[in-house]
Amino acid sequence: MSVILAASTLLAACGGGDDKGTGGDNGKDAIKVGMVTDAGTIDDKSFNQGTWEGILQAKDELGIQEKYLKPAGTTEAEYLKEMGNLYDAGYKFIVLPGFKFETAVFKAQDKYKDAKFVILDGNPHSGDFKPVVKDNTVAVFFAEHESGFLAGVATALELKEGEAGFIGGMEIPAVQKFNWGFQQGVKYANDNLGTKLNIKAENVLYQGSFDNVAAGGQIAAQMYDRGVNVIFTAAGGVGVGAINEAKTRGKAGEKVWIVGVDSDQYEDGKYDGDKSIILTSAMKKLDNVTFDLIQREINGEFPGGDTLTFDAKNDGIGLPAENPNLSEETTSKVKEVFEKIKSGEIKVAAEQGSLFK
Repeated sequence: MSVILAASTLLAACGGGDDKGTGGDNGKDAIKVGMVTDAGTIDDKSFNQGTWEGILQAKDELGIQEKYLKPAGTTEAEYLKEMGNLYDAGYKFIVLPGFKFETAVFKAQDKYKDAKFVILDGNPHSGDFKPVVKDNTVAVFFAEHESGFLAGVATALELKEGEAGFIGGMEIPAVQKFNWGFQQGVKYANDNLGTKLNIKAENVLYQGSFDNVAAGGQIAAQMYDRGVNVIFTAAGGVGVGAINEAKTRGKAGEKVWIVGVDSDQYEDGKYDGDKSIILTSAMKKLDNVTFDLIQREINGEFPGGDTLTFDAKNDGIGLPAENPNLSEETTSKVKEVFEKIKSGEIKVAAEQGSLFK
């Protein structure tokens, strides 16, 4: 079954808003899984939350104990401090969501040799960007460009015409690939599927952070005022600001849309009963991958030393199982496109080339 139809378990994030996280109580022999949050919070509706949901699924289905810690800042020293706090509390399977953990994991994998580390969207290195993935570490990457491509095709097919925009957080590869994939998907639909959705350079930009909610709202307002109909956000909390702006306009009767990112953001876009301004979401199956690696550790099959890539071929990316704002015709066409990516018939570039930004 195609990944865009495969159900993705999304559990309500919990654990409280305090910096000390939460701990489960599933018996003395339960594996203890810890997570340190990146910039943003455990309920950022995006990368942190998607990762945490995989840990919560493992709590429910595998009986693990869970805990997250939120650092005071985003420096290597602060990350290492919280990783050490988890280790000292017996949480020796530690998940780190984001490239900012690269140098901290590089040091931690030697300092805590009997711990296991999973870093998402990054490779451990000493600051020279030369990957060093030790036997107690797994580095995970996703084909964001393929996910963005599917979202671009779906957006163009559903809206048929109009103006699209993109708001990114930090200008880093994972965010850039979402952008470039989206542009390629829109172009593919325009060239092959009879759509006329346009993207202008002035409507493709990066805010520079993942936590400036107010800036996200301001940028979205400016784009909508320029006539943009739909904005793809890959920006964490900045994207939350864009969603809030779109919801305000939706309540006022404007026909504007957001394309979500990382996880299914449909619920976050609700503004009037069951109406949502989330057209669809370009997903990375963060929850599935996190859950799977925890399960592999429990089974004695932790792939230490490996760098894993999740893409269309292994169902690591895609659109949500349910897309209430997409027609059956759009969903069917996107499924066909997904299968063509999976088979290699459609190749999505992971580089900028002639694309914006």
